[in-house]
Amino acid sequence: MVKKIYFLSILFSFFFIKEAFAAESGGMPQLNPEFWVSQIFWLVLTFGIMYLVLSKLILPKISNNLESRKSQILENIEAAEKQREASDAKLKEYDEIISKSKLEANSIFNQAREKALKDIGAKREVLDKQIDNEIAEAEKEIDALRKNAPDKINKIAIETSSELLQKLIGAEVNNSSISAIVDDLSKRSGDKYYGN
Repeated sequence: MVKKIYFLSILFSFFFIKEAFAAESGGMPQLNPEFWVSQIFWLVLTFGIMYLVLSKLILPKISNNLESRKSQILENIEAAEKQREASDAKLKEYDEIISKSKLEANSIFNQAREKALKDIGAKREVLDKQIDNEIAEAEKEIDALRKNAPDKINKIAIETSSELLQKLIGAEVNNSSISAIVDDLSKRSGDKYYGN
């Protein structure tokens, strides 16, 4: 079909060139009325061929290309819409995962904090018990020292007094009389210091 149209166009162009050479000798053939019929013929023939070529060959290809591009654009728009919907769904999933992980992190932190507070409380109770036990033992030792202190003080006072008197007087003194004096003094001062 294309070869046939090509052959016809060459043939018509040959005749057109022949007519153009013939018209050259008589002046401007466009204005000569005897050439108007042939000019109209060639005009109709040329534009008819152009119309046929355009309508049968070129315009269908252009319209097919436009339709395919239109369908491709529509497919691309649909694919982009699907991708947007999928990305929105993924973003929602990520937001849910992030919120869940934040809640889990908060619960883990709270559990660790409660556990640490319990451990600290238990250790504090153990330390308080140890401190109470040490305080009780110290109080017992203080009470024992308070009870035994007057006897020891009296004994030291009797020994010191007898040694001093022996050095001052030069003779041995009876320890029983010194102990009676020390006991009497210790009872008086003991009431003042020990609350007896």
